[in-house]
Amino acid sequence: MRHWILLDEAPIPGTDNALALYQGKDDFFIRLKGGQELMNSRKHGSEDALGALSCERLKHPDSARVLIGGLGMGFTLAAALAAVGPGAEVTVAELIAEVVEWNRGPLGERSGRPLDDPRTRVYIGDVAKLLRRSRQHFDVIALDVDNGPEGLTRDSNDWLYSLAGIAVAQQALRPGGILAYWSAGPDRDFSDALRCCGLEVEEVTVRAHGNKGARHTLWMAQS
Repeated sequence: MRHWILLDEAPIPGTDNALALYQGKDDFFIRLKGGQELMNSRKHGSEDALGALSCERLKHPDSARVLIGGLGMGFTLAAALAAVGPGAEVTVAELIAEVVEWNRGPLGERSGRPLDDPRTRVYIGDVAKLLRRSRQHFDVIALDVDNGPEGLTRDSNDWLYSLAGIAVAQQALRPGGILAYWSAGPDRDFSDALRCCGLEVEEVTVRAHGNKGARHTLWMAQS
């Protein structure tokens, strides 16, 4: 029988819910308080892929400007940093300040402490607000917010996956930039929405843990 230790809880802004961070013998996980597991430090294959696959498409990785929406356990940020050069800048937007502190503390070793990388910039707040005030600034925008188009934690996250949200993200990209999304599963309506916005879309299925675990969906989109 596994024994988990509750390390901390963090309220989710704009909701009555909270995130809870637990530690076991060999891993950590984050779940909704009293509810569904959202992240596990052993099962991060699709988070790695989101950062790597989006940045591997860059024409000029040495000077890229990358935005990661959602810090999570730091694996997407770490993969993006590994794929870009010394002159790049990677901004990670995280709504919940405690999640940033968790990554500076006990979670940091699991992902290689990407917050300590001098190329990392941290924005604590809603990534939607950052997108709205950015114009042709980023070469890659990779969003891992909530559970994908079908959200679990915060109703206002749904805007990011609407036609209006996609359009604002497009405006925040430099010409030829890459727009990437993570989801817990496929969503045909969202694929259609990306194409309706004039984007060429590649849909990729990635396992959570090597060749095992849940199948997650990534969209890689470019104009």
